[in-house]
Amino acid sequence: MNKNILLTLAGWVFTCAVYAQGQQMLPPASDTEDWSVKPPLVTPGDTYAKAPSDAIVLYGSKKDIVNWEHPDGAPAKWEAHDDALTIVRKATDLQTKQKFGNIQLHLEWKTPDPTEDKSNNRGNSGVFLMGLYELQIYESYNYDTRIYYNGQAGSIYKQHAPLVNAATKPQTWQTYDIVFTAPIFNEDKTLKSPAYMTVFHNNVLIINHAEIKGPMVYQGYPKYEYHEPKLPLRLQEHNSRVSFRNIWVREL
Repeated sequence: MNKNILLTLAGWVFTCAVYAQGQQMLPPASDTEDWSVKPPLVTPGDTYAKAPSDAIVLYGSKKDIVNWEHPDGAPAKWEAHDDALTIVRKATDLQTKQKFGNIQLHLEWKTPDPTEDKSNNRGNSGVFLMGLYELQIYESYNYDTRIYYNGQAGSIYKQHAPLVNAATKPQTWQTYDIVFTAPIFNEDKTLKSPAYMTVFHNNVLIINHAEIKGPMVYQGYPKYEYHEPKLPLRLQEHNSRVSFRNIWVREL
C-alpha cells in the first residue's frame, strides 16, 4: 500500500481514538430514552393560583425582570411585559439572581403557535432547579411520537416520565407546582442524600417524590458532583418562544 495512504489512515485512527477518549465513550443518547409506558391522558381542572403571603415573587409583572440575569451576568434580554415573560431565541437561558435550595415553586407557562416550531422542538424549554435538575417543558398535548416519554412535558428530563400527561392545548396557560428537596453532601463532598421532586401539572399529580439521579445530561447517565447548598433557579432557552408568568417560590 502507498506510504502516504498508510500515514493518512494512521492519522485518522489516532484522531478517532483521541476524540473517543475525550468523549469518554458515552453511550448513544437513545439509551436513556424511555418509550416503555406511555403516560395516559387526563383532563386538568382550573390552573390559576395566586402567590401566598410568604412567597418570593420572581415574576409577576415586567418590573420583576430585575430578579433575572443571563448565566454570564448580563442583564435579562427576554421580552418582559406585565402579562408574561417570553423567551427571545438565541438570547440564552435566564437565571435568578437569588439562590435557592429546598423550595416550593409555582410557575405558569405557555407554548407558542406550533407553526413557529417547524421540527420536533415544539415548545421546548425547561425549569432547572438549582440550575442543574430539569423539569421539562414541551408541547405535549395529545402528542404522537415526537419525543420519548421521559422527555415530554412534566418529565424529570431523561430520568422520570410523568405519571400522566396533563398537558393542555398549545397557546394555553399551564401550571407547574413543584416541591423540591435539594441534595445534601458530606463534609468530604460525597453525596449524603439525593434530591427529590414532587410535581403537580395543571393541579394533577404527575411526579410523586421522585428521587433525582443527578444533574440533567442529554447523553450518558447522570451522577452527582458536589455543589453549593443554594444555587439559582434557571429557565431554559431552547430556540422556542415559550412564555412564563406568575413565578414565585417559598423557601422550605
